[in-house]
Amino acid sequence: MKKPADRQQIDAELQRIIELRHPEPHRVLGIHPDGDGVVIRAFRPDASAIHVVPDFGGRIAMQHRMGGVFEARINGRDQVFTYLLEVEYPGGKVFTLRDPYSFTPTLGELDLYYAGEGRHEKLWERMGAHLLHHHGVAGVSFAVWAPTASGVSVVGDFNGWDGRLHAMRRMGASGIWELFIPEAGEGVRYKFEIRPGHGGPPLLKSDPFAFRTEVPPLTASVVHDLHRFTWTDEKWLTARGEGTPQQKPWSVYEVHMGSWRRVVEDGDRPMTYRELAPALSDYLKRMGFTHVEFLPVSEHPYGPSWGYQVGNYYSPTARYGHPDDFRFLVNHLHDEGIGVIIDWVPGHFPKDAHALGRFDGTALYEHADPRQGTQPDWGTLVFNFGRNEVRNFLIANALFWIEEYHVDGLRVDAVASMLYLDYSRRAGEWVPNRWGGRENEEAIAFLRELNEAIRRKHPGVVVIAEESTAWPKVSQPVSEGGLGFHFKWNMGWMHDTLLYFSKDPLYRQYHHNSMTFGLLYAFSEHFMLPLSHDEVVHGKGSLYGKMPGDPWQKRANLRALLAWMWAHPGKKLLFMGGEFGQHREWSSDRSLDWHLLEDEGHRGIQSLMADLNRVYRDVPALYDADSEPLGFQWLQPDAASSNVFAFIRRSRTPGRHLVCVANLSPVPREGYRVGFPLVGTYQEVLNTDASTYGGSGLGNMGQIQTESHSWDGQEASAVLTLPPLSVLWFMPG
Repeated sequence: MKKPADRQQIDAELQRIIELRHPEPHRVLGIHPDGDGVVIRAFRPDASAIHVVPDFGGRIAMQHRMGGVFEARINGRDQVFTYLLEVEYPGGKVFTLRDPYSFTPTLGELDLYYAGEGRHEKLWERMGAHLLHHHGVAGVSFAVWAPTASGVSVVGDFNGWDGRLHAMRRMGASGIWELFIPEAGEGVRYKFEIRPGHGGPPLLKSDPFAFRTEVPPLTASVVHDLHRFTWTDEKWLTARGEGTPQQKPWSVYEVHMGSWRRVVEDGDRPMTYRELAPALSDYLKRMGFTHVEFLPVSEHPYGPSWGYQVGNYYSPTARYGHPDDFRFLVNHLHDEGIGVIIDWVPGHFPKDAHALGRFDGTALYEHADPRQGTQPDWGTLVFNFGRNEVRNFLIANALFWIEEYHVDGLRVDAVASMLYLDYSRRAGEWVPNRWGGRENEEAIAFLRELNEAIRRKHPGVVVIAEESTAWPKVSQPVSEGGLGFHFKWNMGWMHDTLLYFSKDPLYRQYHHNSMTFGLLYAFSEHFMLPLSHDEVVHGKGSLYGKMPGDPWQKRANLRALLAWMWAHPGKKLLFMGGEFGQHREWSSDRSLDWHLLEDEGHRGIQSLMADLNRVYRDVPALYDADSEPLGFQWLQPDAASSNVFAFIRRSRTPGRHLVCVANLSPVPREGYRVGFPLVGTYQEVLNTDASTYGGSGLGNMGQIQTESHSWDGQEASAVLTLPPLSVLWFMPG
């Protein structure tokens, strides 16, 4: 027989329950052995009466003890038992429910240990809200990390958003609070009501691990079953792990889902995930792209941030549908042979009151010092990468998108802002590292751990860095002293190439080295060439608009730019609209200007894009040695006065090659000699000036014969007609 509890001590604990500052309400509430019987306590402050309905039958009235705490003693039973609570409110309303304080914890010691160590790679399976049967009872387990809080409650549809009814228990020194609520279920809305340890009003926070959210601007989390969707992409997932990513073709179409193609006949609204699936996959297949890259899909409170200020890292935005609808989109794309990359933003997060900032009343996810914890460029907060739990939150999140949503790659945003402590900060506005330097050692360690985890667990999934500085070995393995990314965006190539193409051809000879300089460092990293959304916003105009000349010349220049890019070493990424010559600068609030395709000139650009992708995928010389010097050889790097460039792309397979010749002046070049590796027949496999693309139709029409006349360091050469503002591709055969 257990000694009866000290009444004075219990009253002190109940007072803490009433004040919502008891860290372990289960220690007092629920059912407990007491003397020669058991005692049952419930905290229902607005109830007029409560009865206990035991599993062995009967109905026992509870007595009001203090401040909304009711108590019943049952003598002669020294073992706990299951029961229901029958709660009556003024006006006669009666609710029958299971007591959440009669259940044991849903988190185990190993979960708490690995979470504290920052090594729980499936953290999302334990934190947040999970539908489960606990002791044979259906309900939802809730868990949240709030180490300095004096109390945490779950509030939601199931309790009238009343923080007094479902206070959570703190799991030892882990800082994690837990509660199993039997009456909660799929689709219910909830938040965490957090009472800061230093006092002050409670904070109402969305679940950092929420799998689903309300449609913004509403901010509640929604209980969601992660495991009810049926995938059919097993063959795709198996195939993606075969081979080396750097030796595969990557032609990536970057998409903002809300503005790719809107449903004009239904109020000019964005397509839903399910509407987008067939429309986008059909278009990508027709255009020949290998992958689509979505601007951030995680839930974000401010739409015009395009997703780059993430509020809920574990939830696809509800703007376009249910989480399973996003799964449907990914699954459909995989079934159609198209890979899926998502933008991922671990560098910063917004200050919105419902989100991660000051989560438990302290700088929990962010640094407390604003010199480290705020990002001046975007008015956001910076993650504290040195904290185990924060690092674990982010690495688990990356793995979550790969494992639960089957994405094939993550493009990591703003890596430079993570690497440098003084990024966008003036002297005195940043804190040096322990050696007095500007390198963010904690962020570097985080990125390496992230990339190693993905390489180890998911071969074939790629991680791509948007990194704009000269940081060494961004895309080299960690074992070789690198950061471990698979690819790095080549921002230098992008700036130099757009600078050259934006110039009137009369002045291009003075910027010739803008086109050749990139080959000095092209093999120092595994590069992806980006013409991304960043180049067509904030007053920069469209790609078409950057091109000089009249409309015919603009289209010819854009065609030449695309063919130059697709022949250049490096994987390819193009933002939507560039493939058909979008006129206007991109806006996230409207559809692309698809009506331009009524014009044959714009249809010609689109047709060229499809052919570029077709040849690119069919010709290994254009992709399988992208990162190796053997994959590229200049023929004519110095013909500045003619605005001509010529080079060879070579495959890792000996003898297989493609010759690219560009005439980026507005006049044709007749009788122009170019060197070729072999004597014999070459096929003109692409000519951006072909009439089918809207060009003048000049060129070499199908086949050329090279002769044994050494030129450009090659044993053979041919005399060509180079059309104006054109790029030509030739292959032997």
